[in-house]
Amino acid sequence: MRASQPPATGGSSLDEPFDDLVGAPARASDDVRADDAGDDVERGSRLDDWWGRMLRTPARRRAWSWGGPAAVTLLAAVLRLWNIGQPHALVFDETFYVKDAWTLWNNGYESTWPDKADPLFNAGQTDIFTTTGSYVVHPPIGKWLIGAGMELFGPDSSVGWRISTAVVGILAVLLVTLIARRLFDSPLLGVIAGGLMAIDGHAIVMSRVALLDTTVMFFALCGFGCVLLDRRWHEERLAAAIARRAASDRPITWGPAIWARPWVVAAGVCFGLCTATKWSGLYFLAAFGLYLVVVDMLARRRAGIPFWASASILKQGPATFLLLVPVAFAVYLASWTGWLSTSGGYDRQWAAVDGNAWTGPFSWVPLPLQSLVHYHESMYAFHVGLSTPHPYQSNPLTWLLMIRPVAMWYEGVPDGTGGCHGGCVTDITSIANPLIWWAAGLAALFLVVRLVLKREWQAGLILAGIAAGYLPWLLYLHRTVFQFYTIAFEPYLLLALTLVIGLVLGRRTDERYRRVGGIRAVAVFGIACVLLSAFWYPLWTATPVPTWFVMLHYWLPSWI
Repeated sequence: MRASQPPATGGSSLDEPFDDLVGAPARASDDVRADDAGDDVERGSRLDDWWGRMLRTPARRRAWSWGGPAAVTLLAAVLRLWNIGQPHALVFDETFYVKDAWTLWNNGYESTWPDKADPLFNAGQTDIFTTTGSYVVHPPIGKWLIGAGMELFGPDSSVGWRISTAVVGILAVLLVTLIARRLFDSPLLGVIAGGLMAIDGHAIVMSRVALLDTTVMFFALCGFGCVLLDRRWHEERLAAAIARRAASDRPITWGPAIWARPWVVAAGVCFGLCTATKWSGLYFLAAFGLYLVVVDMLARRRAGIPFWASASILKQGPATFLLLVPVAFAVYLASWTGWLSTSGGYDRQWAAVDGNAWTGPFSWVPLPLQSLVHYHESMYAFHVGLSTPHPYQSNPLTWLLMIRPVAMWYEGVPDGTGGCHGGCVTDITSIANPLIWWAAGLAALFLVVRLVLKREWQAGLILAGIAAGYLPWLLYLHRTVFQFYTIAFEPYLLLALTLVIGLVLGRRTDERYRRVGGIRAVAVFGIACVLLSAFWYPLWTATPVPTWFVMLHYWLPSWI
């Protein structure tokens, strides 16, 4: 099968990997013994035989198809929701986003708090905010979600502060599972990808604290899924349109422009929500907008259209732009409705001050929008100029090596707390499972090489996600940034790792020694990942542990 073709569907065998990388998937009815293989070499494994018997009926295959994603999602929920209310104190940047979220929910805009408000807020005094607009540098969608959780559970509940982020993080695991299943045409690889996301410490921690970055990751991942679904949708309709033209003897020079692309519109909504959480969502919008043009270009070339490049850029490109970018912009602008519809937000009245309103050809723009543009200019200046030293800042060049993770919480606790004795602490460190993270980083580099050599579309799509979330930060090496920003592109690292795992597993039609060796290697890797996650879990969840236990986790001096 050519890399450009969509993966074949069907089959339910244990190996069921993606066609383009390891050959056509075996079917449940396949017999892996030598007589069926046409030679005297034993193929597959006993595990394949057992798995084929387990999934011999359609009902069992349906149960596996949905039971697997449900199981890893449930696992993710348990790991993220257990004891999520601890500590009952604002953690790291929760001091900004939780309080901003509550004033946004009440006033329609972020408002100021009195000095040293955190201890009072932690103690339940959540109504001491003012009506004066507070200067914030991130759009409001993520804070609206945090505020919704606080409204549901109460602003004095630390569960309420964090529940929305936890739900988003749990849904992200389900999304990764479903995306991987579609991307690789394999329920098994979908479960593996979701399982890696479920047990990874970075994903767990970022789902248990009320920061914005997990929401950025989630909406970007939704957009990624829409782009994936559009791929086959677009190819089928392009082929049908070309066939109709050929049947009518009309010349095909550029080919048609396909406007009926609902998944592109949906992607625009998702990337708009992503950008309305943090501006880094713009990079995902730009990267996948370019990706859509390139995919269309290659599809037209495969279809034999003479001017495939110019057609994609000059004909389909504008159509794709109009389906994607204005939708994202409208969603982003709508996210500021609270600020626009009230009068107390920061800089809300800027244009109403004498001498500030625009003159000339743009004087017709409503004053609230003029004020919003001015506010955005100030926000942009803040973002590009942020260089305040921080003890946990990290250079983006080191992110794949995980040199400087962020300790979000560290506090001593009295002996006997949680059954712990002899100098105990609670710790929240946003460090990934080291084995998963480092293996995923190597897998991403492997995909770069494989894309060059094999030109597989799965590798290209995954790398587009990594590039959108990572490469732009290399332009801001002078800026104060943190390792936890990597949550935005962690799902694509895990998809890269899953792709490599699929290669190692091989196919049930492989020679037995090859197949058994692949299964054993993946099993050993998986068990090691689970054990490491169990070892690190207390430091991801503020569980009281002895200080000596914490010290066992400082594998690198920079982790202290």
